[in-house]
Amino acid sequence: MKILFLCSQNKRRSLTAEKYFDGYNGHQVRSAGTENNSRVKVTEGLIGWADMIFCMEKKHLRRIKDKYSSSLSNKKVICLNIPDEYGFMDEELIALLDSSVSEYL
Repeated sequence: MKILFLCSQNKRRSLTAEKYFDGYNGHQVRSAGTENNSRVKVTEGLIGWADMIFCMEKKHLRRIKDKYSSSLSNKKVICLNIPDEYGFMDEELIALLDSSVSEYL
């Protein structure tokens, strides 16, 4: 399965999720941000590539629905409700990701 993680700037939460889950049970994982100054900005191509998309917050879900609604029609999109208060590879963040994402994989 191809999994895309989204947060605001693709520097902490989604990047941590990409590093942690890439290769997990053979899954391919990428990450991106929804803001213009993102490390890697989400594109229609990334949305199209993914089988499943995890958004860290509702605002990320709103942004991709507003911009890429036609590309999302057959995608499973899940909002994890993980606030922007963790650093890259933070142990608490990894524990949260593990407990909230694993049930879908």
